[in-house]
Amino acid sequence: MNKISLFLFTFLSFSIMAQPNVDYLDEQVEVIMANHVGVIMGAQDLFVDKWDVLAQPQFWKQIMLLSPDTVLVNVSATRQILRKMSVTEWGSQTNDEKESYKDRLREQFGLPANEQLYVTSGKNDFYKFDAVYPQLSKGVAAFEEAGVDPWYAQAILLIESPGQLKKSRSGAYGAFQLMPSVARAQGLTVNKYVDEREDFERSAYGSSRLISRVCIPEAKNILKNHNIAYKESDVWFRLFVLHIYHAGAGNVAAVVNKIAPEQGGQQLIKDMWQNSAAGFGNNSQNYTQLALASQLILHEMIETQSQKMYFCKYP
Repeated sequence: MNKISLFLFTFLSFSIMAQPNVDYLDEQVEVIMANHVGVIMGAQDLFVDKWDVLAQPQFWKQIMLLSPDTVLVNVSATRQILRKMSVTEWGSQTNDEKESYKDRLREQFGLPANEQLYVTSGKNDFYKFDAVYPQLSKGVAAFEEAGVDPWYAQAILLIESPGQLKKSRSGAYGAFQLMPSVARAQGLTVNKYVDEREDFERSAYGSSRLISRVCIPEAKNILKNHNIAYKESDVWFRLFVLHIYHAGAGNVAAVVNKIAPEQGGQQLIKDMWQNSAAGFGNNSQNYTQLALASQLILHEMIETQSQKMYFCKYP
């Protein structure tokens, strides 16, 4: 047995023995890529439930991989792409010329005169998938050790501050972008001398506690109030929890009250993408679209760049 085979055998054996939740194992994939061996959460459920064919995650896939010197003119409600052009070409127009250009596009594509169009620039300068990739297995392991669904760790790491340690305008910081008050509430030290959000393990600890002690219970309460059944491992439920992580339970409850759904599932998430209420606005709508898009990009990345892949499930 060669060294890498022996390592994989030992690693997989340990993972199976230490793994407390079979459901997580069923989703996990061990990947060997560029001399890095790690365990990540697979994207197979996205394909089973056809999340991958939705226009919104497909749109954000393009934006995440697109240079910031390029823009896509798109329909806000559907994310249909109408034109691709350079930032310079778009920026060289006056405001009146921009509006006239949008009017011509509406006419050309048979859109209503009041259809809102967005001009969205590429963001591959922010979404650094190669840089964040080594952190994913660390996040998955940290959440698993805490007894929290590791899917959330991967989703948050991919979109919040991927491979970077930046502070947001609102004050969120660290790999899991925790606000100071939220981090303190989950047991982290954040003051003018020490900020434990800088430490990956402590940030993961705070985030996993927030997910398990606040976001998931609040998600269940909101769904219970509408008599909606769920499974915690369903993609739509996980996305619902992510909305709470980003926007807060009060704002998510407000938009769900506005929608007044009779059941959960993919349609509820799609309805949340099209509705706003309280503090649940455009950024909140986009959040789970970004989560889906990043998972699809990760899947394609490991499919094309990995040397070996193993499904870490019981035989």
